[in-house]
Amino acid sequence: QVQLVETGGGLVQASGSVRLSCAASGRTFSKYAMGWFRQAPGKEREFVAAISWSGDYTYYSESVKGRFTISRDNAKNTVYLQMNSLKPEDTAVYYCARYGVNYAVPTIRLNDYPSWGQGTQVTVSS
Repeated sequence: QVQLVETGGGLVQASGSVRLSCAASGRTFSKYAMGWFRQAPGKEREFVAAISWSGDYTYYSESVKGRFTISRDNAKNTVYLQMNSLKPEDTAVYYCARYGVNYAVPTIRLNDYPSWGQGTQVTVSS
């Protein structure tokens, strides 16, 4: 099975920036859309951003649009989440996930992503 490992989380000041990375195993990484989700304390896991298998299309939740950027480097089997203008409400565990269908434009449904990383904590201080 594919393995996903998120890195880059930590304590960040409000208005600051951080870049999360998700390293994936396997030789078919470039065939799958990838997504980022997050789960804040006391809340359900929610969609943050996704990128198509080709990298040509990206999707964002309204709460992060204009501040976050998802990208991928297929040569490195890595997907990134650049987070700018961070707010305290961005505090959450951030999860990387691989979409369940190859060569697809991804959905934002959690259940459509069968492979998940273990998450990395991002804490934004005031």
